Amino acid sequence: MTNLFLRTVDFISKACAIFAGLLLVAAMLVICEMIFLRYVFRSPTIWQTDFVVFAATAAMFLGSPYVLHTRGHVGVDVVELMFAPPAQRWLGIFGALLGLLFAVLMTIASAMFFHEAYVNDWHTSSVAAITLWIPLLPLPVSFALLSLQYVAELIRRVRGPRTAGVEA
Repeated sequence: MTNLFLRTVDFISKACAIFAGLLLVAAMLVICEMIFLRYVFRSPTIWQTDFVVFAATAAMFLGSPYVLHTRGHVGVDVVELMFAPPAQRWLGIFGALLGLLFAVLMTIASAMFFHEAYVNDWHTSSVAAITLWIPLLPLPVSFALLSLQYVAELIRRVRGPRTAGVEA
């Protein structure tokens, strides 16, 4: 059952990373389109800037569970390396617990912010007046997924290093 949970969380993290990459490609294409419209046709751009900002931000947050899964984040391990392997393991567990606490708190806070924007029908202050709950939705989703990835990380750290022939 635990292995199914780990595989499912890893799969969702990978799917979100692919979606985040597609969002970045879309943002890049919209930037090219925006430059083309402005400088070739002297046409105003209304929604493009908002789209690029919101798409790039969503990509950053939605990609964070995969970055945790692959340990792709920038880490400073000089303090951790000063300790023996058993202490390093406990430091890793403690760090993952702190990360989980942060992710859960941010899930709650961003869900409350999203709900407030949805209920009060907030819009951006730009000319496009985009309904704000739409670009805010990736925040609680990504932090909830990051929380799940931290749970998976904790399970892996508590289990310890993989043993030969045993699936973790």
